[in-house]
This record gives sequence, C-alpha cells and structure tokens, in this order.
Amino acid sequence: MKNYRLESDLLGELQIPEQAYYGVQTQRAIDNFKISKTKLSDYPVFIKALAYVKLAAARTNYELGVLEENIFKAIQFACHELLEGKYRDQFPIDMIQGGAGTSVNMNANEVIANIALEYMGYQKGDYQYCSPNDHVNLSQSTNDAYPTAIKLAFLKMNQELVKRVERLVTAFRTKGDEFSGILKMGRTQLQDAVPMSLGQEFEAFAVNMQEEVTRLNSNADLFLEINMGATAIGTGLNSIPGYTPLCTQHLADVSGYPFTPAPNLIEATPDTGSYVIYSSSLKRLAVKLSKICNDLRLLSSGPRAGFNEINLPAMQPGSSIMPGKVNPVIPEVVNQVCFKVIGNDLTVTFAAEAGQLQLNVMEPVLGLSIIESITFLQNAIDTLVEKCIQGITANEDVCKNMIMNSIGIVTALNPYIGYKKSTKIAKEALETGKGIYQLVLEHQLLSQEKLDEILNPENMLNPTIHH
Repeated sequence: MKNYRLESDLLGELQIPEQAYYGVQTQRAIDNFKISKTKLSDYPVFIKALAYVKLAAARTNYELGVLEENIFKAIQFACHELLEGKYRDQFPIDMIQGGAGTSVNMNANEVIANIALEYMGYQKGDYQYCSPNDHVNLSQSTNDAYPTAIKLAFLKMNQELVKRVERLVTAFRTKGDEFSGILKMGRTQLQDAVPMSLGQEFEAFAVNMQEEVTRLNSNADLFLEINMGATAIGTGLNSIPGYTPLCTQHLADVSGYPFTPAPNLIEATPDTGSYVIYSSSLKRLAVKLSKICNDLRLLSSGPRAGFNEINLPAMQPGSSIMPGKVNPVIPEVVNQVCFKVIGNDLTVTFAAEAGQLQLNVMEPVLGLSIIESITFLQNAIDTLVEKCIQGITANEDVCKNMIMNSIGIVTALNPYIGYKKSTKIAKEALETGKGIYQLVLEHQLLSQEKLDEILNPENMLNPTIHH
C-alpha cells in the first residue's frame, strides 16, 4: 500500500502520494486530463523556464518587502534545484489541458513550495509555512507567469533550432564546394532548362536555409516582450507598485535574455500574436526544407530509370518484395516532419483566433504545437545532416551525358541566332534525334569555333557578353 497525505482545495480533499512534491491541483489535472500522453516532464526546458519565472518573482517580492527572507531563500533554493534538472518526474501533467495553463502554473507552484518546505525543515503539505498560492505565486497569476515561461522556453529552443539550421547550411555548402566542378542540366517544370553546376544547386540549398536563420531569430525576438505583473487580466490586481519593471529586469538577469515589459498589460495578456508569427516562421522553414528533400529524392531517383545524378547514403533495405531496392528514407522522414509542422501551424492559428475578451485560454495547445514543431525540426535536421547530406556523392558521368544529349543547351544560342531559329533547331533535334551541335553546323548558322565557344557548358554558368 502506498502512503498518502490529504490536501484540500475548493472542491474538497484528495489523497496525494506521500512522496510526491506536487499537490492537490496537480493531482486534479492528472485525473482530469488524460489526452495526449505528452507530459510536462517531457520538456525540461519548459520546467526550467517556469523556475526562472518563479525565481524572478520571488526576488522581486522580497526586494519590495512583501516576502519574508526565510521563505524567499527557501523558494530560491527550490528554483535552483529545478534549474539543475532535479525533480523532473514531479511534473506529470498532460500538456493538453483546460484552464489556460493553470494546472502547469500550479504544478510549478506546488513542487517549488514542497521543496522549499523540506529545505525549511517542514513536511510536504505544511503550506502555512510556504504556500503555493500565497508565497510562490505571490504577485502573479497563471495569466502572466505561464505565457512568460513559455516564451522563455521558446527562446531557448529557438537557439538550439538555429544551431541545427546553421549546421545544415554548412553541410550543404560543403557539398556545394565539393561539387563545384560537376556540370549538369538545370530543370524547370521537370523539363530540361539550361546547364548549371551541381555545386551551384547545393549552394542554393545552403542560401535557402541561411535565410531561415534570420527569420527565426527576428520572429523569436517578439517573445522578449512579457506581461509579468499583469496578474489576472492586465490591471495588476494583487501585485504591488514597481513589480512589473523590477520582475522583468530580474528575469532578464537570471535568464540572460533582454526581456522588456509590454507597454499595455491589458492588451498583452490575451495577445498571442508573437506565437502566430513565430509559428509561421517554423512553417516557412518546413515548407522550404520539404522542397529541398523533394529535390534530393528526384535527383537521386533511379538508379537505372531515374535522374541518378546523385547518390544518397543507403540506410536500409527498401522493400520486403523487391530485392536490391533502396529508398530515400531520410528525406522521406524529413518530409513527414515538415507536414506535421505545417499542421501544427494551423492549430496555432485556430488557437490564437479562439481568444476571447481578456484572455486566450487555448495557450496550452498553442504552446505544445510550437514546442512539438521546434523539437521535431531539430531532430529531423540532425538526421538529415548526419544520415544523408554528409554522405551524398555525385554521378559525374550521368550529369555530363545529360548535358551533351540535352535540347536545353539551345537556349544559349538565342542571343546569337535568335529565338525563332533556336526553336527550329530544337524542334528538328527532337524529331530527328540529331544533336544541337550537329544541326547548327549543317544549317551553317555559326562557325564551329564560335559554336564551341558558346556551347562550352562552363561558359553558361554565369552572365556573359554576347558578340
């Protein structure tokens, strides 16, 4: 038999496991919300963000004279314990919940209070000495503490995501350098276009992803505006004069992020605009990353009946029935992650739109959607770099033969013989199977010397002067 302690709230008494550092409101959330099976404990970055917020609030309350020194020191100790990664298993509540995040806030308040009580020499649950509500939650509401913590978590997670994207940029750029001397056909609408180098193609992938670093960072900066001191609806009821700027500064000091107070706390409390725009940057990254993975799958298609211009590392057998088949499983899994991120962005949009009057109660699903998207993208990019990009090799002969047999190089003749004659040559080449080079000479449209100069693929990789 387990040992229990009794705790009570406005709904009555509940049995709490004696060893649990959480309390009655966390227990109600455990009982009420069996939804996603994704727990707060799965995201230590969020737990640590809550600890930073509670630490900043306690320091502010102590300095403003409304929190006794011994209780402050105990709360400070408890917060540092959480920041060191301890007590993670004491956050067992589902990330999807009703109540606008109250269960998350109270989970943090109760765990911090009970750690503090033991630090002070009392038993868990002796809340007269350190209360989750009266002391840990002093001068706060869920409606300012919860969104502030989740914004801090997003900022930390964005830093890690940006590192992954920059690593992906480096991987593409390395391949761009490696493949700089390999000529191939470019394509538009899946039809032959004009020559390029394989290096240029991979360098373009690098630049494409580098743009996302700027976008992610600029949109994440919107999380630096917080509403600490707003309490319930932004009026600041139950906080004290001077609390907002001082608490914001303390949070900036302990976290290392330059937080600023929102200029209007009533506006800021229900506003989820920063979530919407940051989620849109995750979606943008996902859309562009998925497109690149589509390209990698096309370029490596084959090996005998496809493009076969590049080889992706073989990761596993591709079929239970077709011997020898190897599939592009890494780009495929990244595609699927991108679809999930795009779907999460739609969830964020609906959740943000669902706000009513002075609060948006949908922040739990809003927050989980963004946390999921960041986490999935981090893991997907690591997988793509390590198990795909770094091991790509080029089929140089295939690339060269496609150029030499392509009708697309006729485009280079436009400035010299005109579009109409170029079109006629292209049509004849298609109908007869003859090469562009042969037909231009047969029709005496250019000298062989001039033709060799024009159709040298290396001369078609950059703008040229036409003579």
